[in-house]
Amino acid sequence: MSFDIIIENGQIIDGTKTKRYAGDVGITGDRIEKIGDLSGADAAQRIDARGKIVAPGFVDVHNHSDGWLLKTPHITSKTMQGFTTEVIMADGISYAPVNPHTAPEWIYYLRALNALRLEEYSGWESLADYMTLLDGKTAQNVLTHVPYANVRTMACGWGREVPDDYQMRMIVQEIALGMEAGAVGLSTGLDYISQCFSSTDEFVEACAPLVEMQGLYVSHVRYKKGTLAGVKEAVEIGRRAGIPVHISHLKGTAAEPAEEIIRYIDEVAVNEVDFSFEVYPYMPGSTMLNYLLPYEVWENGPLGVLRHLTREDIRDQFGQSLQQMPLETTTIAWVASKENSEHQGKTLREFIDERGGLAGDALADLLIEENLAVLLVLTAGEDDEIDPFLSHPNFMLGTDGILHEPVDVPKKGGDVFEHFGSVKDSPSYTSGTLRSRIHPRQYGSAARVLGPAVRVKQLFSLEEAVYKLSGYPAARFGAKHRGEVRVGWFADVVVFDAETITDRATYADPHQHSIGVDHVLVNGRLVITNGAPVPKLGNPLPGRSLKFKE
Repeated sequence: MSFDIIIENGQIIDGTKTKRYAGDVGITGDRIEKIGDLSGADAAQRIDARGKIVAPGFVDVHNHSDGWLLKTPHITSKTMQGFTTEVIMADGISYAPVNPHTAPEWIYYLRALNALRLEEYSGWESLADYMTLLDGKTAQNVLTHVPYANVRTMACGWGREVPDDYQMRMIVQEIALGMEAGAVGLSTGLDYISQCFSSTDEFVEACAPLVEMQGLYVSHVRYKKGTLAGVKEAVEIGRRAGIPVHISHLKGTAAEPAEEIIRYIDEVAVNEVDFSFEVYPYMPGSTMLNYLLPYEVWENGPLGVLRHLTREDIRDQFGQSLQQMPLETTTIAWVASKENSEHQGKTLREFIDERGGLAGDALADLLIEENLAVLLVLTAGEDDEIDPFLSHPNFMLGTDGILHEPVDVPKKGGDVFEHFGSVKDSPSYTSGTLRSRIHPRQYGSAARVLGPAVRVKQLFSLEEAVYKLSGYPAARFGAKHRGEVRVGWFADVVVFDAETITDRATYADPHQHSIGVDHVLVNGRLVITNGAPVPKLGNPLPGRSLKFKE
Protein backbone atom coordinates (compact mmCIF):
# COMPACT_ATOMS: atom_id res chain seq x y z
CA MET A 1 0.00 0.00 0.00
CA SER A 2 1.27 3.48 -0.89
CA PHE A 3 0.38 6.86 0.63
CA ASP A 4 1.12 10.47 -0.14
CA ILE A 5 2.13 11.15 3.47
CA ILE A 6 2.71 8.92 6.48
CA ILE A 7 2.92 10.50 9.92
CA GLU A 8 4.75 7.84 11.89
CA ASN A 9 5.83 7.03 15.45
CA GLY A 10 3.44 9.51 17.07
CA GLN A 11 0.94 9.33 19.90
CA ILE A 12 -2.54 9.84 18.45
CA ILE A 13 -5.11 11.90 20.36
CA ASP A 14 -8.09 11.47 18.07
CA GLY A 15 -10.38 14.32 19.18
CA THR A 16 -12.98 12.19 20.97
CA LYS A 17 -11.47 12.35 24.51
CA THR A 18 -10.28 8.75 24.06
CA LYS A 19 -6.93 8.04 25.70
CA ARG A 20 -3.95 8.54 23.40
CA TYR A 21 -2.46 5.57 21.59
CA ALA A 22 0.56 4.80 19.41
CA GLY A 23 0.03 4.61 15.68
CA ASP A 24 0.89 5.85 12.22
CA VAL A 25 -1.45 7.92 10.05
CA GLY A 26 -1.52 7.30 6.30
CA ILE A 27 -2.86 10.13 4.13
CA THR A 28 -3.81 9.93 0.47
CA GLY A 29 -5.09 13.05 -1.22
CA ASP A 30 -7.25 15.00 1.23
CA ARG A 31 -8.25 12.01 3.40
CA ILE A 32 -6.90 9.84 6.17
CA GLU A 33 -6.72 6.44 4.51
CA LYS A 34 -5.32 4.21 7.24
CA ILE A 35 -4.30 4.30 10.92
CA GLY A 36 -2.05 1.65 12.46
CA ASP A 37 1.40 0.20 11.92
CA LEU A 38 2.47 1.53 8.54
CA SER A 39 6.19 0.86 8.90
CA GLY A 40 6.14 -1.40 5.83
CA ALA A 41 4.11 0.92 3.62
CA ASP A 42 5.43 3.23 0.93
CA ALA A 43 4.90 6.98 1.04
CA ALA A 44 5.96 9.96 -1.01
CA GLN A 45 6.74 11.76 2.26
CA ARG A 46 7.25 10.54 5.81
CA ILE A 47 6.89 12.78 8.88
CA ASP A 48 8.55 11.49 12.04
CA ALA A 49 6.31 12.31 15.00
CA ARG A 50 8.35 10.42 17.57
CA GLY A 51 7.65 11.87 21.01
CA LYS A 52 4.91 14.10 19.58
CA ILE A 53 1.12 14.21 19.59
CA VAL A 54 -0.85 13.69 16.38
CA ALA A 55 -4.24 15.42 16.69
CA PRO A 56 -7.09 16.70 14.52
CA GLY A 57 -6.85 20.26 13.20
CA PHE A 58 -8.29 22.88 15.54
CA VAL A 59 -11.44 24.92 14.88
CA ASP A 60 -11.66 28.58 15.93
CA VAL A 61 -15.37 29.19 16.44
CA HIS A 62 -15.12 32.94 17.12
CA ASN A 63 -12.71 35.32 15.42
CA HIS A 64 -12.51 38.44 13.31
CA SER A 65 -10.63 36.95 10.37
CA ASP A 66 -13.35 37.84 7.83
CA GLY A 67 -11.47 40.56 5.97
CA TRP A 68 -7.99 39.25 6.65
CA LEU A 69 -8.79 35.97 4.89
CA LEU A 70 -9.48 37.97 1.72
CA LYS A 71 -6.22 39.92 2.05
CA THR A 72 -3.87 37.38 3.60
CA PRO A 73 -3.73 33.89 2.04
CA HIS A 74 -1.92 32.43 5.05
CA ILE A 75 -2.67 33.80 8.53
CA THR A 76 0.32 32.25 10.26
CA SER A 77 -0.65 33.58 13.69
CA LYS A 78 -3.45 31.01 13.54
CA THR A 79 -1.89 28.05 11.72
CA MET A 80 1.19 28.14 13.95
CA GLN A 81 -1.22 27.32 16.79
CA GLY A 82 -2.79 24.46 14.83
CA PHE A 83 -5.99 26.13 13.63
CA THR A 84 -7.13 24.57 10.37
CA THR A 85 -10.69 25.97 10.27
CA GLU A 86 -12.07 29.46 10.97
CA VAL A 87 -15.77 30.10 11.67
CA ILE A 88 -16.23 33.70 10.53
CA MET A 89 -18.82 36.52 10.65
CA ALA A 90 -19.26 36.55 14.43
CA ASP A 91 -21.16 39.07 16.58
CA GLY A 92 -23.76 39.70 13.87
CA ILE A 93 -21.45 42.09 11.98
CA SER A 94 -19.46 41.37 8.82
CA TYR A 95 -19.01 42.02 5.10
CA ALA A 96 -21.89 39.91 3.76
CA PRO A 97 -24.70 39.89 2.95
CA VAL A 98 -24.68 43.46 1.70
CA ASN A 99 -26.25 45.52 -1.05
CA PRO A 100 -24.87 48.56 -2.89
CA HIS A 101 -26.24 50.84 -0.16
CA THR A 102 -24.93 48.97 2.89
CA ALA A 103 -21.56 47.72 1.58
CA PRO A 104 -19.70 51.05 2.00
CA GLU A 105 -21.18 51.46 5.48
CA TRP A 106 -19.97 48.05 6.64
CA ILE A 107 -16.48 48.51 5.24
CA TYR A 108 -16.26 51.85 7.03
CA TYR A 109 -17.62 50.48 10.31
CA LEU A 110 -15.47 47.33 10.43
CA ARG A 111 -12.13 48.94 9.66
CA ALA A 112 -10.84 48.53 13.23
CA LEU A 113 -11.80 44.85 13.32
CA ASN A 114 -11.08 43.56 9.84
CA ALA A 115 -9.06 46.21 8.04
CA LEU A 116 -10.70 46.07 4.61
CA ARG A 117 -10.67 49.31 2.63
CA LEU A 118 -13.37 50.41 0.20
CA GLU A 119 -11.02 49.96 -2.75
CA GLU A 120 -10.74 46.28 -1.80
CA TYR A 121 -14.47 45.72 -2.25
CA SER A 122 -15.01 43.73 -5.47
CA GLY A 123 -18.79 43.79 -5.63
CA TRP A 124 -19.85 40.69 -3.67
CA GLU A 125 -23.31 40.81 -2.09
CA SER A 126 -24.50 37.42 -0.78
CA LEU A 127 -22.91 35.06 1.72
CA ALA A 128 -22.45 32.60 -1.13
CA ASP A 129 -20.54 35.27 -3.09
CA TYR A 130 -18.20 35.91 -0.18
CA MET A 131 -17.53 32.26 0.56
CA THR A 132 -16.76 31.63 -3.12
CA LEU A 133 -14.06 34.30 -2.91
CA LEU A 134 -12.38 32.34 -0.10
CA ASP A 135 -12.61 28.83 -1.56
CA GLY A 136 -9.11 27.66 -2.48
CA LYS A 137 -7.69 31.10 -1.70
CA THR A 138 -6.65 30.57 1.93
CA ALA A 139 -4.48 28.18 3.93
CA GLN A 140 -7.42 27.33 6.21
CA ASN A 141 -10.95 26.04 5.83
CA VAL A 142 -13.76 28.52 6.44
CA LEU A 143 -17.31 28.22 7.78
CA THR A 144 -19.64 31.17 8.25
CA HIS A 145 -22.56 32.45 10.26
CA VAL A 146 -25.34 34.65 8.95
CA PRO A 147 -24.54 37.99 10.65
CA TYR A 148 -27.83 39.47 11.84
CA ALA A 149 -27.07 43.19 11.59
CA ASN A 150 -26.12 42.82 7.93
CA VAL A 151 -29.51 41.26 7.23
CA ARG A 152 -31.49 43.70 9.37
CA THR A 153 -29.94 46.81 7.84
CA MET A 154 -30.71 45.63 4.31
CA ALA A 155 -34.37 45.19 5.27
CA CYS A 156 -35.05 48.24 7.42
CA GLY A 157 -32.03 50.51 7.65
CA TRP A 158 -29.92 51.42 10.67
CA GLY A 159 -32.49 52.90 13.03
CA ARG A 160 -34.29 51.70 16.13
CA GLU A 161 -37.72 51.19 14.53
CA VAL A 162 -39.32 47.75 14.97
CA PRO A 163 -39.37 45.86 11.64
CA ASP A 164 -42.85 45.76 10.15
CA ASP A 165 -44.34 42.58 8.67
CA TYR A 166 -42.89 43.23 5.23
CA GLN A 167 -39.42 43.95 6.59
CA MET A 168 -39.52 40.93 8.89
CA ARG A 169 -40.39 38.73 5.93
CA MET A 170 -37.32 40.12 4.11
CA ILE A 171 -35.14 39.36 7.15
CA VAL A 172 -36.38 35.78 7.40
CA GLN A 173 -35.93 35.22 3.67
CA GLU A 174 -32.36 36.51 3.72
CA ILE A 175 -31.45 34.31 6.69
CA ALA A 176 -32.96 31.33 4.85
CA LEU A 177 -30.74 32.13 1.86
CA GLY A 178 -27.73 32.18 4.18
CA MET A 179 -28.61 28.78 5.61
CA GLU A 180 -29.02 27.41 2.08
CA ALA A 181 -25.53 28.76 1.32
CA GLY A 182 -24.11 26.66 4.16
CA ALA A 183 -24.13 28.96 7.19
CA VAL A 184 -23.84 27.34 10.64
CA GLY A 185 -26.61 29.52 12.03
CA LEU A 186 -27.31 33.10 13.04
CA SER A 187 -24.73 35.26 14.81
CA THR A 188 -25.87 38.23 16.86
CA GLY A 189 -24.14 40.99 18.79
CA LEU A 190 -26.75 42.69 20.93
CA ASP A 191 -24.39 45.45 22.08
CA TYR A 192 -23.49 46.34 18.49
CA ILE A 193 -24.89 48.49 15.73
CA SER A 194 -28.51 47.88 14.60
CA GLN A 195 -28.96 44.76 16.77
CA CYS A 196 -28.87 46.88 19.91
CA PHE A 197 -32.35 48.06 18.82
CA SER A 198 -33.74 44.52 18.34
CA SER A 199 -36.13 42.89 20.80
CA THR A 200 -36.24 39.34 22.09
CA ASP A 201 -39.38 38.70 20.02
CA GLU A 202 -37.65 39.92 16.88
CA PHE A 203 -34.79 37.45 17.33
CA VAL A 204 -37.19 34.56 17.98
CA GLU A 205 -38.99 35.26 14.71
CA ALA A 206 -35.73 35.71 12.81
CA CYS A 207 -34.53 32.25 13.92
CA ALA A 208 -37.33 30.39 12.10
CA PRO A 209 -35.09 29.38 9.13
CA LEU A 210 -32.64 27.68 11.51
CA VAL A 211 -35.10 25.13 12.86
CA GLU A 212 -35.07 22.56 10.08
CA MET A 213 -31.28 22.04 10.13
CA GLN A 214 -30.95 22.91 13.83
CA GLY A 215 -28.62 25.77 13.05
CA LEU A 216 -27.06 27.56 15.99
CA TYR A 217 -28.20 30.79 17.61
CA VAL A 218 -24.75 32.26 18.40
CA SER A 219 -24.84 35.38 20.53
CA HIS A 220 -22.70 38.13 21.90
CA VAL A 221 -25.40 38.83 24.47
CA ARG A 222 -26.41 42.18 25.97
CA TYR A 223 -23.31 42.32 28.17
CA LYS A 224 -23.87 46.02 28.80
CA LYS A 225 -27.07 45.14 30.67
CA GLY A 226 -25.44 42.31 32.63
CA THR A 227 -23.95 38.97 31.59
CA LEU A 228 -26.43 36.72 33.37
CA ALA A 229 -29.46 38.62 32.08
CA GLY A 230 -27.99 38.45 28.59
CA VAL A 231 -27.42 34.71 28.76
CA LYS A 232 -30.96 34.20 30.05
CA GLU A 233 -32.33 36.15 27.08
CA ALA A 234 -30.32 34.01 24.65
CA VAL A 235 -31.61 30.83 26.28
CA GLU A 236 -35.17 32.18 26.02
CA ILE A 237 -34.66 32.88 22.32
CA GLY A 238 -33.33 29.39 21.69
CA ARG A 239 -36.07 27.73 23.73
CA ARG A 240 -38.89 29.62 22.02
CA ALA A 241 -37.38 29.15 18.55
CA GLY A 242 -36.53 25.48 19.16
CA ILE A 243 -32.82 25.69 18.27
CA PRO A 244 -29.41 25.22 19.96
CA VAL A 245 -27.75 28.17 21.70
CA HIS A 246 -24.08 29.12 21.80
CA ILE A 247 -22.77 32.07 23.85
CA SER A 248 -19.81 34.08 22.59
CA HIS A 249 -16.76 34.93 24.76
CA LEU A 250 -18.51 34.18 28.07
CA LYS A 251 -16.78 35.52 31.18
CA GLY A 252 -17.59 36.46 34.72
CA THR A 253 -17.25 39.95 36.17
CA ALA A 254 -16.77 41.46 39.60
CA ALA A 255 -20.50 42.15 39.74
CA GLU A 256 -21.42 38.72 38.36
CA PRO A 257 -18.78 36.16 39.33
CA ALA A 258 -18.14 33.00 37.34
CA GLU A 259 -19.79 30.79 39.95
CA GLU A 260 -23.14 32.57 39.58
CA ILE A 261 -23.14 32.25 35.79
CA ILE A 262 -21.99 28.63 35.81
CA ARG A 263 -24.65 27.74 38.36
CA TYR A 264 -27.30 29.07 35.98
CA ILE A 265 -25.79 27.11 33.08
CA ASP A 266 -25.73 23.85 35.04
CA GLU A 267 -29.12 24.19 36.69
CA VAL A 268 -31.17 25.90 33.99
CA ALA A 269 -29.59 26.56 30.59
CA VAL A 270 -28.55 23.00 29.72
CA ASN A 271 -32.02 21.77 30.70
CA GLU A 272 -33.87 24.28 28.52
CA VAL A 273 -31.79 24.24 25.33
CA ASP A 274 -28.87 22.48 23.67
CA PHE A 275 -26.25 24.82 25.14
CA SER A 276 -22.58 25.60 24.61
CA PHE A 277 -20.22 28.56 24.93
CA GLU A 278 -16.76 29.68 24.00
CA VAL A 279 -14.13 31.92 25.50
CA TYR A 280 -10.42 32.61 25.06
CA PRO A 281 -7.95 31.87 27.89
CA TYR A 282 -7.34 35.48 28.91
CA MET A 283 -9.36 37.72 31.22
CA PRO A 284 -8.50 41.05 29.50
CA GLY A 285 -10.49 41.79 26.35
CA SER A 286 -10.40 43.91 23.22
CA THR A 287 -12.96 45.95 21.31
CA MET A 288 -13.44 49.00 19.13
CA LEU A 289 -13.46 52.40 20.80
CA ASN A 290 -16.70 53.20 18.97
CA TYR A 291 -18.33 50.33 20.91
CA LEU A 292 -18.50 52.75 23.85
CA LEU A 293 -20.54 55.39 22.02
CA PRO A 294 -24.21 56.06 22.85
CA TYR A 295 -26.52 54.01 20.62
CA GLU A 296 -28.12 57.18 19.27
CA VAL A 297 -25.13 57.85 17.02
CA TRP A 298 -25.76 54.69 14.96
CA GLU A 299 -29.32 55.54 13.89
CA ASN A 300 -28.20 56.97 10.54
CA GLY A 301 -25.57 54.31 9.87
CA PRO A 302 -21.78 54.35 10.33
CA LEU A 303 -21.23 57.05 7.70
CA GLY A 304 -23.53 59.35 9.68
CA VAL A 305 -21.71 59.02 13.01
CA LEU A 306 -19.07 61.72 12.71
CA ARG A 307 -21.57 64.57 12.65
CA HIS A 308 -23.04 63.27 15.92
CA LEU A 309 -19.58 63.30 17.50
CA THR A 310 -19.45 67.09 17.24
CA ARG A 311 -22.56 67.45 19.42
CA GLU A 312 -21.96 68.49 23.03
CA ASP A 313 -24.71 66.24 24.39
CA ILE A 314 -23.24 63.17 22.69
CA ARG A 315 -19.77 64.04 23.96
CA ASP A 316 -21.18 64.41 27.47
CA GLN A 317 -22.86 61.00 27.27
CA PHE A 318 -19.68 59.47 25.87
CA GLY A 319 -17.70 60.99 28.72
CA GLN A 320 -20.11 59.57 31.27
CA SER A 321 -19.73 56.07 29.81
CA LEU A 322 -15.95 56.46 29.95
CA GLN A 323 -16.21 56.98 33.72
CA GLN A 324 -17.03 53.27 33.93
CA MET A 325 -13.90 52.35 31.97
CA PRO A 326 -10.51 51.56 33.54
CA LEU A 327 -8.72 54.23 31.52
CA GLU A 328 -5.37 53.51 33.19
CA THR A 329 -5.36 49.90 31.97
CA THR A 330 -7.05 50.31 28.59
CA THR A 331 -4.57 50.57 25.74
CA ILE A 332 -4.85 52.01 22.25
CA ALA A 333 -3.99 48.90 20.24
CA TRP A 334 -4.32 50.19 16.69
CA VAL A 335 -5.39 53.24 14.73
CA ALA A 336 -5.92 53.57 10.99
CA SER A 337 -3.72 56.57 10.31
CA LYS A 338 0.03 56.89 10.39
CA GLU A 339 -0.37 60.33 11.92
CA ASN A 340 -1.82 58.88 15.12
CA SER A 341 0.10 55.60 15.10
CA GLU A 342 2.51 57.04 17.65
CA HIS A 343 -0.30 56.64 20.19
CA GLN A 344 -0.44 52.85 19.79
CA GLY A 345 0.59 51.38 23.11
CA LYS A 346 -0.52 54.35 25.21
CA THR A 347 -3.27 53.98 27.76
CA LEU A 348 -6.42 56.00 27.30
CA ARG A 349 -5.49 57.97 30.41
CA GLU A 350 -2.10 58.86 28.92
CA PHE A 351 -3.70 59.89 25.65
CA ILE A 352 -6.39 62.02 27.32
CA ASP A 353 -3.85 63.74 29.58
CA GLU A 354 -1.64 64.46 26.60
CA ARG A 355 -4.50 65.91 24.55
CA GLY A 356 -5.92 67.85 27.49
CA GLY A 357 -9.55 68.60 28.22
CA LEU A 358 -12.37 66.20 28.99
CA ALA A 359 -12.15 62.48 28.24
CA GLY A 360 -15.24 62.52 26.02
CA ASP A 361 -13.85 65.37 23.95
CA ALA A 362 -10.36 63.88 23.53
CA LEU A 363 -11.62 60.48 22.45
CA ALA A 364 -14.43 61.83 20.28
CA ASP A 365 -11.81 63.89 18.46
CA LEU A 366 -9.66 60.77 18.03
CA LEU A 367 -12.61 58.89 16.53
CA ILE A 368 -13.23 61.76 14.11
CA GLU A 369 -9.56 61.85 13.10
CA GLU A 370 -9.53 58.08 12.57
CA ASN A 371 -12.96 57.76 10.90
CA LEU A 372 -14.03 55.56 13.87
CA ALA A 373 -11.16 53.08 13.29
CA VAL A 374 -9.60 52.77 16.76
CA LEU A 375 -9.03 49.41 18.47
CA LEU A 376 -8.58 49.00 22.23
CA VAL A 377 -7.14 46.32 24.51
CA LEU A 378 -8.45 46.22 28.07
CA THR A 379 -5.68 44.78 30.22
CA ALA A 380 -7.48 44.68 33.58
CA GLY A 381 -8.25 41.36 35.25
CA GLU A 382 -6.42 38.16 36.17
CA ASP A 383 -6.40 35.22 33.79
CA ASP A 384 -7.18 32.77 36.58
CA GLU A 385 -10.70 34.22 36.61
CA ILE A 386 -11.34 32.43 33.31
CA ASP A 387 -10.37 28.97 34.62
CA PRO A 388 -13.88 27.93 35.79
CA PHE A 389 -15.16 28.51 32.27
CA LEU A 390 -12.25 26.72 30.58
CA SER A 391 -12.77 23.62 32.70
CA HIS A 392 -16.54 23.49 32.12
CA PRO A 393 -17.76 20.59 29.93
CA ASN A 394 -19.71 22.96 27.65
CA PHE A 395 -16.66 25.09 26.85
CA MET A 396 -14.90 25.20 23.48
CA LEU A 397 -12.26 27.63 22.30
CA GLY A 398 -12.87 30.81 20.34
CA THR A 399 -9.94 33.18 20.09
CA ASP A 400 -11.96 36.34 19.33
CA GLY A 401 -8.71 37.21 17.58
CA ILE A 402 -8.23 40.54 15.84
CA LEU A 403 -5.21 40.90 13.57
CA HIS A 404 -3.49 44.11 12.56
CA GLU A 405 -0.13 43.41 11.02
CA PRO A 406 3.01 45.55 11.42
CA VAL A 407 3.24 48.63 9.22
CA ASP A 408 6.16 50.77 8.12
CA VAL A 409 6.19 54.20 9.77
CA PRO A 410 8.87 56.61 8.56
CA LYS A 411 10.63 58.49 11.32
CA LYS A 412 10.28 62.26 11.31
CA GLY A 413 13.18 63.92 13.04
CA GLY A 414 13.21 61.81 16.15
CA ASP A 415 12.40 58.52 17.76
CA VAL A 416 8.71 57.79 17.19
CA PHE A 417 9.00 54.98 19.72
CA GLU A 418 10.17 57.21 22.55
CA HIS A 419 6.77 57.35 24.25
CA PHE A 420 6.71 53.60 24.83
CA GLY A 421 9.15 53.96 27.72
CA SER A 422 10.32 50.55 28.91
CA VAL A 423 8.59 48.91 25.95
CA LYS A 424 10.50 50.86 23.29
CA ASP A 425 13.33 48.30 23.30
CA SER A 426 10.91 45.42 22.67
CA PRO A 427 11.56 43.37 19.52
CA SER A 428 8.05 44.41 18.47
CA TYR A 429 9.48 47.79 17.52
CA THR A 430 12.12 47.82 14.82
CA SER A 431 13.63 50.70 12.97
CA GLY A 432 10.98 52.32 10.81
CA THR A 433 8.28 49.77 11.74
CA LEU A 434 5.51 50.18 14.28
CA ARG A 435 3.63 47.08 15.29
CA SER A 436 0.09 47.23 16.56
CA ARG A 437 -0.50 46.29 20.18
CA ILE A 438 -3.32 43.85 19.52
CA HIS A 439 -4.54 41.36 22.10
CA PRO A 440 -2.17 38.34 22.33
CA ARG A 441 -5.15 35.97 21.97
CA GLN A 442 -4.68 36.20 18.18
CA TYR A 443 -1.32 34.41 18.49
CA GLY A 444 -1.55 32.43 21.70
CA SER A 445 -4.99 31.04 22.56
CA ALA A 446 -4.73 27.39 21.45
CA ALA A 447 -1.18 26.98 22.70
CA ARG A 448 -2.17 28.41 26.07
CA VAL A 449 -4.99 25.84 26.39
CA LEU A 450 -2.81 22.91 25.30
CA GLY A 451 0.25 24.00 27.28
CA PRO A 452 -0.10 25.93 30.56
CA ALA A 453 -3.76 25.01 31.15
CA VAL A 454 -2.83 21.31 30.98
CA ARG A 455 0.73 21.16 32.30
CA VAL A 456 0.66 23.89 34.96
CA LYS A 457 -2.94 24.53 35.96
CA GLN A 458 -4.08 20.95 35.28
CA LEU A 459 -7.58 22.13 34.41
CA PHE A 460 -8.13 19.06 32.21
CA SER A 461 -6.24 16.27 30.51
CA LEU A 462 -4.53 16.79 27.18
CA GLU A 463 -7.14 14.51 25.59
CA GLU A 464 -9.89 16.79 26.91
CA ALA A 465 -8.04 19.89 25.72
CA VAL A 466 -7.72 18.49 22.19
CA TYR A 467 -11.42 17.60 22.21
CA LYS A 468 -12.36 21.18 23.19
CA LEU A 469 -10.27 22.44 20.25
CA SER A 470 -11.27 19.89 17.60
CA GLY A 471 -13.91 17.20 17.98
CA TYR A 472 -16.36 19.26 20.01
CA PRO A 473 -16.35 22.49 17.93
CA ALA A 474 -16.25 20.58 14.63
CA ALA A 475 -19.36 18.63 15.56
CA ARG A 476 -21.10 21.62 17.11
CA PHE A 477 -20.50 23.88 14.12
CA GLY A 478 -21.19 21.22 11.51
CA ALA A 479 -17.72 20.72 10.02
CA LYS A 480 -18.62 17.28 8.70
CA HIS A 481 -15.92 14.59 8.71
CA ARG A 482 -13.48 16.91 10.46
CA GLY A 483 -12.34 17.24 14.06
CA GLU A 484 -11.21 13.64 14.53
CA VAL A 485 -8.27 11.51 13.43
CA ARG A 486 -10.41 8.87 11.78
CA VAL A 487 -10.14 6.74 8.65
CA GLY A 488 -12.08 8.30 5.78
CA TRP A 489 -12.18 11.75 7.36
CA PHE A 490 -10.46 14.83 5.98
CA ALA A 491 -6.76 15.10 6.74
CA ASP A 492 -6.76 18.25 8.85
CA VAL A 493 -3.98 17.22 11.24
CA VAL A 494 -1.70 18.87 13.80
CA VAL A 495 1.56 17.43 15.14
CA PHE A 496 2.73 19.11 18.34
CA ASP A 497 5.02 18.62 21.32
CA ALA A 498 2.93 18.28 24.49
CA GLU A 499 5.91 19.17 26.67
CA THR A 500 6.87 22.42 24.96
CA ILE A 501 3.74 23.88 23.37
CA THR A 502 3.04 27.30 24.82
CA ASP A 503 2.11 30.86 23.93
CA ARG A 504 4.76 33.58 23.63
CA ALA A 505 2.64 36.60 22.69
CA THR A 506 2.34 39.29 25.36
CA TYR A 507 0.47 42.58 25.64
CA ALA A 508 3.73 44.48 25.16
CA ASP A 509 4.83 42.26 22.27
CA PRO A 510 1.83 40.43 20.81
CA HIS A 511 3.25 39.52 17.39
CA GLN A 512 5.02 36.36 18.54
CA HIS A 513 4.08 32.95 17.22
CA SER A 514 3.35 30.16 19.66
CA ILE A 515 5.90 27.37 19.87
CA GLY A 516 5.52 23.61 19.99
CA VAL A 517 3.51 23.00 16.81
CA ASP A 518 5.71 21.12 14.34
CA HIS A 519 3.43 20.28 11.44
CA VAL A 520 -0.06 21.30 10.30
CA LEU A 521 -1.94 19.75 7.39
CA VAL A 522 -5.09 21.15 5.82
CA ASN A 523 -6.94 18.75 3.53
CA GLY A 524 -3.82 16.61 3.31
CA ARG A 525 -1.41 19.43 2.43
CA LEU A 526 1.27 20.83 4.71
CA VAL A 527 0.91 24.48 5.65
CA ILE A 528 3.32 24.32 8.61
CA THR A 529 6.35 22.03 8.56
CA ASN A 530 9.20 21.72 11.03
CA GLY A 531 7.71 24.54 13.06
CA ALA A 532 7.62 27.10 10.24
CA PRO A 533 5.14 28.16 7.55
CA VAL A 534 5.49 26.44 4.19
CA PRO A 535 6.80 29.23 1.93
CA LYS A 536 4.90 28.28 -1.24
CA LEU A 537 1.49 26.64 -0.86
CA GLY A 538 0.63 26.42 -4.55
CA ASN A 539 -2.59 27.29 -6.33
CA PRO A 540 -5.28 26.60 -5.34
CA LEU A 541 -4.43 26.91 -1.67
CA PRO A 542 -5.51 24.00 0.56
CA GLY A 543 -8.28 25.79 2.47
CA ARG A 544 -11.89 25.30 1.43
CA SER A 545 -15.20 27.03 1.99
CA LEU A 546 -17.26 24.55 4.00
CA LYS A 547 -20.99 24.17 4.46
CA PHE A 548 -22.84 23.32 7.64
CA LYS A 549 -23.26 19.54 8.04
CA GLU A 550 -22.17 18.88 4.43
